[in-house]
Amino acid sequence: MRAFPTPSPSVGEEAFWLGGGDGHLLVQRCDECGTWQHPPAPLCNSCYAERLSPQPVSGRGTVHAFTINRHPWVDGLEVPYVLACVRLYEQDDLRLVTRLVGVDPADVTIGMAVNVRFEASGPYWIPVFAPSTRDDGHA
Repeated sequence: MRAFPTPSPSVGEEAFWLGGGDGHLLVQRCDECGTWQHPPAPLCNSCYAERLSPQPVSGRGTVHAFTINRHPWVDGLEVPYVLACVRLYEQDDLRLVTRLVGVDPADVTIGMAVNVRFEASGPYWIPVFAPSTRDDGHA
């Protein structure tokens, strides 16, 4: 299965799409109050500061919500596949919409522990998530 089409990042988004090349999920964080936010924005959503920078997160989270897509919307992307809203451990309201991999869609559950993986797409890296295993210490 291949990743979604190559992203076209706008200003401030490139670090998010490039971080996977080094194995890091980079998320914008306010340099003033420490609040994480995604997607990136020019101002902090919490304190309205203008000083924000991409910082690595653990890449660990849980499935907050999901849907199973059974329609072939993207050429070359095999169906069915799972689109999920993953809540990252760093902050309760820090969530990413992503694809789940390495799991039968029928086995996905709300609250399932997941870890980030990356799929290359042109010069960028698409963050996808797979179920945690006992080997990674997060099951």
